Amino acid sequence: MMEPRQPLYQRGQIVFCLEDLFNDGTHPECEPDALLVSAGSEGEIVQVGHHEEANIPVYMVEFTNGRVVGCFEEELGSRQGSVPQAGVMQG
Repeated sequence: MMEPRQPLYQRGQIVFCLEDLFNDGTHPECEPDALLVSAGSEGEIVQVGHHEEANIPVYMVEFTNGRVVGCFEEELGSRQGSVPQAGVMQG
């Protein structure tokens, strides 16, 4: 069994969305395929979880539009403008 990959981001960290995010049917307050968050939107990580099958971190991000959306690392960037490589700790 592989060890869970360590998360790149932490709870409370400010991030921004790198791409438009659409409802894949899992967001109950919006129609399927509705735009949830536009690229460039800023948000705060409110919870860090783990996707068991893919063995990757999953982030619950509260965006400035009030929506809380589950995101993967490749969908997020840091506030400093650098785009992290998923699974690689920046230092």
